[in-house]
Amino acid sequence: MRQTPRRLRRRPERPVIPQDDLDPATSDWLFRRRHQRVLLGSARAIRRAACVAVWTLPSMLLQAGFLLLPGKAKVRFAAFYWAGVCLLLGMRVRVIGARAAAAPGRQIVYVSNHSSWIDIPVLGAQLHGCFISKSEVAGWPVIGLVAKLGRTVFISRRPGATGRERDGMRARLAAGDDLILFPEGTTSDGSRVMPFRTAFFAVAEGEAPPLIQPVSIVYDRLAGLPTGRSSRPLFAWYGDMDIASHYWRLARHRGMRASVLLHAPIDPASYANRKLLAQAVWQVVADGAATLRQNRPAQPLGTGATPPGQHGGAPSPGQGIGQGIGHAAYA
Repeated sequence: MRQTPRRLRRRPERPVIPQDDLDPATSDWLFRRRHQRVLLGSARAIRRAACVAVWTLPSMLLQAGFLLLPGKAKVRFAAFYWAGVCLLLGMRVRVIGARAAAAPGRQIVYVSNHSSWIDIPVLGAQLHGCFISKSEVAGWPVIGLVAKLGRTVFISRRPGATGRERDGMRARLAAGDDLILFPEGTTSDGSRVMPFRTAFFAVAEGEAPPLIQPVSIVYDRLAGLPTGRSSRPLFAWYGDMDIASHYWRLARHRGMRASVLLHAPIDPASYANRKLLAQAVWQVVADGAATLRQNRPAQPLGTGATPPGQHGGAPSPGQGIGQGIGHAAYA
């Protein structure tokens, strides 16, 4: 007789016992168990905040000294600091792919999706570059000072200031720095990658533009288990959420992991204008994020499409992207 395959066998369902039907001793044990988990989670969040504060204060002094010295010490120490923050927050980071190598006279602009403030320590630990952030962050207590010590480039995103801010970013690239850009312009709920704003790609115009490396980041583990639609929003920081309450909800958990997918670099010179460039980069980032959200094996993607500048037409969504998952961008 053929046996039923193990994967098709169904375990008997455990009966659900209504809370009112439990005996007093069992009900009291469940209550104490829940109370214990709440206390442990709160203690974990307090401990992590204290450890990050203790780690941050001397790191700020060291970074201030490194800023006065020539060389890459300030860049490497900033990455080391963010790696320490990830460790203290209990956030493991998985990296797929490799950072692009800068060509002579051409630096790297890392372009990533953005769903939470946690993106900063996660990407800051892996990408040796300066963040581009909204100008309001410069005035935030402590966080603003940390951002300034990390040599963040602040932009106002006002229409009249676009040219001046673009020149400032180009000057930073010319000085030998790489940049980390979030072209969605805001954070999302983590379920999709919003369209990229073309104005952010003004820095990639010119005769010798920087190389663009698309980056997809997804938080795919919570309590050591794959995240889904119900648990993934826990990581997202968007709307009118304040950072303190979001930290408190998140830092009580353990077994958290972020996956960072570094795609093949893109040469902006292959595209006729920044609108086409923004669309091509968005497609790669969105497809990579969709693969990570689905907990499927991921690998770096590349555009692989015929440069639009050679034929005058824009590539269709998903054309030549990786493994043909262009329609999964919102999965």
